Formats: sequence, structure tokens, C-alpha cells
Amino acid sequence: MKIRFESSPGEVAQMNTSSLREHFLIENIFHDHAIDWVYSHYDRVMIGSAMPISGALVLNTFDSLKADFFLERRELGIINIAGDGIVTADGVSFEISKLDCVYVGRGTKEVTFASLDPAAPAAFYLLSAPAHQPHPTRLFTKEDATPVTVGSSETSNLRTIYKYIHREGIQSCQLVMGLTVLSAGSVWNTMPAHVHDRRMEAYCYFDIPDNQKVLHLMGQPAETRHIWIGDRQAVISPPWSIHAGCGTANYSFIWGMAGENKDYTDMDSVAINDLR
Repeated sequence: MKIRFESSPGEVAQMNTSSLREHFLIENIFHDHAIDWVYSHYDRVMIGSAMPISGALVLNTFDSLKADFFLERRELGIINIAGDGIVTADGVSFEISKLDCVYVGRGTKEVTFASLDPAAPAAFYLLSAPAHQPHPTRLFTKEDATPVTVGSSETSNLRTIYKYIHREGIQSCQLVMGLTVLSAGSVWNTMPAHVHDRRMEAYCYFDIPDNQKVLHLMGQPAETRHIWIGDRQAVISPPWSIHAGCGTANYSFIWGMAGENKDYTDMDSVAINDLR
């Protein structure tokens, strides 16, 4: 588990490329037959992955969490971005295909991850936040997420949004989680941009074609910065920062939030003409 501390808007405005990447980009998040974590001090969210190959991976705790088991005081959102897999929570197993989601509630003692076919392994993206009460562990398929298509090809942002963990979907303490799939020929996400000072956010970009990249935009609206991001990489977005991107080809990304509320529409919009 690696630790990322908070940075103020003033600090970020002075950062060069390598410093931005060091503080906000999670460049190597998926590793064969391993569970990896980054602990962010923005709302104490943990961003991670599990990529089982042969046999199951067990979700263990860390001494620095001061918890007897990982989910003693936490909740967990899981989205699969690759081959079919199985998530088992306290003896109950859930088969999870690509773009499906499992939520695991506080108090769950044993969680394991497995792939149905080692030749086409699952790749589980993980997001965990502190939780003050338990909620039921649930599976949501991509069909359960009632996908909605928004945007248009004229503005290069025709995309389908899948909401999993939110007020009208899977119930949680503070996690909000879903994903967006851009259509062929569309490259812009979350534009016009917004901020939400009540919640931090993290993106995990995936299904980026070979030799293509996403230009991720961050920073205060009048003091923006950018990070080039590749396939299966994640980026941390502070509450005061915009979080938008433009790809050299279409792509998909998982979005996840935690903070003061679970209101998906709680955002402060930024006009395109006000961006600098």
C-alpha cells in the first residue's frame, strides 16, 4: 500500500509534469496475481486493484489501518474491466462479468477474488472509503445499472453512463461509483467541466487502444493542468479540481467519489469560456 498526501491548489499550480504525475497519477495499478492499493488522504479513499490469475486472491488488512480485517471500518466497490471472475464475500460468491459491479459492506470479514479462466483473467478495480454503518453486499450487472446515453457526436462526447453505487442504486455509506463508455468517434468526457467541493473523485481509464492516450485535465478552473494517461491507469482528483479528459481515440473510464454526500448531481458547473 502506497500513501498519497493532500496538495493545496497553490502547490498544484507550481508543480511540473513529473510532480503532478507523482502526486496524482497511479501509473501501475494492475499487476498479475496481486492486490495493490494507494491510500489517498483525500477523504481517506483507497484506490486499488485485484488481478487473480491462478487461484484466489485474499483481501488482507494492513497494520497501518489499525483494523482486525480490511472492512472492519470500510466499504468497498468493485468493478470488473476484463474477463469473467468471482468475488466471494463471507462465503457468498458473485459471478462478475466485464462492466459488472459488486458492493461489499462494512463488517465483511473475508473477501476473495478469482478468475473463471486464467487465460482471460478478470481485472477488478477497487475503491474503498471509511464507513460508519453496514449496508448489504450486492451485485449489479451492467444491465441493472440502467445505462443512459448522453452527449452527441457533434460535440465529440456521445457516451453511455452506467451508475452502480448511488442514491437510487446500490446503497452505501458514502461511496458513489459508476462508469462511462465513449462511442466510436467521441473523445471528450465531463465537458463542460465541474467541481464538487464536498467530494473527492478518482478516475480509472481503460479500454484505451494501443498507442493511444487520454489527456486528463485537472486543477482549479482558472489554473488548469494536464496529465497524459494510458490504459488501465488511475488518477486522483481533489475536491477543488476539475476532472475532464480528451482522448486520441474513444475509451472508457470508471468514476468513483466519496465525501460529504452521495448526491450525483451535487456539482458546481464551470462554463467552457471560463476555463484557463
